[in-house]
This record gives sequence, structure tokens and C-alpha cells, in this order.
Amino acid sequence: MTRPIRPVSRTGRSLTAVTATAAAWALATVGFAASPAAAASATTTAPRLGDTCTAADLGTRHPIIKTTEVTPTITHFKGWYVTQGSTGSHTVTTSTQTTISVSVGLNGTVQGNFAVEALGSVGASLGLNVQVNYSSTSSESNSVSWNFFEPGYYGLYKGTKKVTGTYGSLNCNRTDLGGGTYGLKWTAGPDTGSYTTYTALEEGAVRCEDKVPANSIMRKAQDLLDCGSATAKHPAGSTPSAKDDKPAADETVLAEKSAKTTASQTPSTLAALSCQPAVYRIDVPGKTLNWSAPLLANDGIRLRESTFFSAHLDNWRLCNVTETNGVIEASLWNWGNGGCATIPANIANQEQAYLTTANCAEDDLQRFYIYRDVPGSSKIGLQNKYTGSMIAYDRYADGELIRQYSSGRQDGTGTFTLTAV
Repeated sequence: MTRPIRPVSRTGRSLTAVTATAAAWALATVGFAASPAAAASATTTAPRLGDTCTAADLGTRHPIIKTTEVTPTITHFKGWYVTQGSTGSHTVTTSTQTTISVSVGLNGTVQGNFAVEALGSVGASLGLNVQVNYSSTSSESNSVSWNFFEPGYYGLYKGTKKVTGTYGSLNCNRTDLGGGTYGLKWTAGPDTGSYTTYTALEEGAVRCEDKVPANSIMRKAQDLLDCGSATAKHPAGSTPSAKDDKPAADETVLAEKSAKTTASQTPSTLAALSCQPAVYRIDVPGKTLNWSAPLLANDGIRLRESTFFSAHLDNWRLCNVTETNGVIEASLWNWGNGGCATIPANIANQEQAYLTTANCAEDDLQRFYIYRDVPGSSKIGLQNKYTGSMIAYDRYADGELIRQYSSGRQDGTGTFTLTAV
């Protein structure tokens, strides 16, 4: 009959004695209770597909979670032999198996309201407490303390539930209601992306003979023991499992993603644009300031008042225009400096990165989705195709930079007008 073992926490407090099998079941649920209250609060006021919106919402967006996948994952592991004379408390330094970092879309970190709302929606839909701010399992302590009462071969582990999936964008746009009438509704926008997060870490010890639930974190740790192999049957000593040095594949993928995001995307050749003949100012509705392109390459697009000296820097054309499901996609060409509106590649993954102009090219950083008010109104919202962020400004002031905001700004400052000139 198996004698009980008692876990010892990092602070050295002993928990209630349980059998090895019971511990397996109990530890599989530590930190994973369905308590998504905090996550749910992020989505209780979020709009739903088909809800009515207003012109002030044209420059905002919200996430739609399309897919979710939950995978028990071992983050730290060590195979450990306990002989008859070496039972008792041990603190074992484990080896990193898998590094999980929280990310949404392009960002190697989690920036902006959109990412937090997306992860909150994931947690609420699954009934799990997931990380909603940037964190990584590699930052966790890699030692496990355990009180062994029974000799044997143990797998000491830390693990979590890795949560991945895809999201879409919920945007306010004109909708054909039939009979020649239109209304503003929340519709599925063209922007999509992927996310990664994880639940709280658990730690414990498991043996080959323990009965544990299939597809559980403990079962994943048990698999690393190579039960039935000559290694697992070794009579004495302490040694890591042969799988201890498994590369942290997730960390490598994240590094590659970050490198791609920040790599220079400066166009090498000019694109041949097909521009519509109409010329517009991009105005703040009912006010005098509008988008003005920079004269200097290291400056950004700013709010300015149009005057005789504006030199067409406030004049824009829509180029290479396409339309899909009522959403326009276009490049914004400036008459004054001949460049196209863009987000600088080296800061594209940053919240509140500013807009500027650059040589026009076939580059998604220079492409914008345009969401329109009902016919008869020239109000619009703009979204960068590459980053998915909405375009707005921080405050209404002469010289204020035009920036990207992941969810837009909820005060209506992301709503502009296309005024023909």
C-alpha cells in the first residue's frame, strides 16, 4: 500500500498529507478553477456582431475570438531518484522544457486595450484565469520543493495550460438594411491575428505507477519519465530525464516573430499607383484642423489648419482602391510631398506609434481599411492593414501627431471626415 507524500511549498509550509494518486488529481486542478470574473469584466460591455453603433465608433474596434485550443504543457522538469535512505524533503532544480510568452498579434509583448480585451474574452469563454498582461514562464523560479516519503523514480515538474487561437476584428461600418436604407452596425472586419497565453503554473511530483487523468499536466510530466525504460528502472542515484534539455521552441518562434516585426520594410522600388481623381482633406469633424503631411522625412503626420501656405500637404488621394464586404482598402497619397501615409516599420509593433509618409510601395504598412458612415455623411474611421490598429490622435491641438491605437480611442477622436477639395 502506498504511503502518503506531503508537498512542500516554496515557503516551506507543509500541506495536508495525501496519497500519491490523490495528489496527482489535486495538483492537476491547482490554479485552474473556473474563476474568470476578472476576464469577464473586460467583455461585459463589449458590443456583439450586428449590434447598432454610432459615427463616434467608426474609429474603434473590438476583438472576436474565432478559435481556442488548450494544451497541457510542461515548462520545467527533472527526473529524480529517491532511494530508501534519501527520503524526506528535497529542493530540486529543474530544467526548462518549454517557454510560453503571452502575445497578441504582432507584438512580442501585450500592448494596448485590444490585446487585454482579447485575452479577457478568451478567459471568459473558456472559464479559465489566463494571463492578460505580458509575462513569460521563463521568469518563474525553476526549483521544486517536495517531501518524499516513498522511495522511487519521480518526475518533478512545473506546468500550465497553454492557450492559443485566432481572433478577428469587430468594426463599426455602414450596413445595407435593404430597401435603399443603411445603418451603422458592428460587423466582422478584415483584420485577423493569433494569440498565446497560459494559466497559472502548478508544480508537483509524479511517478510511473500513479494513475493520473489523460491529457492532464501530470500526464504530460509522467510521459517525460519514460516509464518502462531502463532509465526509469535505475535502482539508485539522482539524474535528469533524457528529455530535460528539450529546446524552448516557443521562445524561438517568438524571437523570430519579433525579428520579423521590427525588421526594416523600407520599400526599394516605387509602386505604380492608380489613384482616384478626387482630392480630399482628412478633417476633424466640425473643427478646423486636419491631417497635414510632413515636410521633413523624420517628422510625422500632424493636425494642422489649412491655409494658403499649406502647399497641398493637407491634400490626399485614395489609390489602389478595393472594396470587400463594404470595407474600402486604399493607400493614402499626399499631393504635397508625393509620399504615402505609413507607420514606420521600426515602431510598427508599438502602441501609439505615429504616422508619417514614405515612398509609395506595395506594403501593408501603407494600406488602410476605411469604415464609412451611412450615405450622405462623409465621416470615416481608418485602420492600418498591417498592424490592425485604428488611427486617431491624443488631443485636439495644432501640431498633434496622428497615431495608431490598438482599439482606437473611445472618445470619438478616431472619427474623421473625407472633405472633397
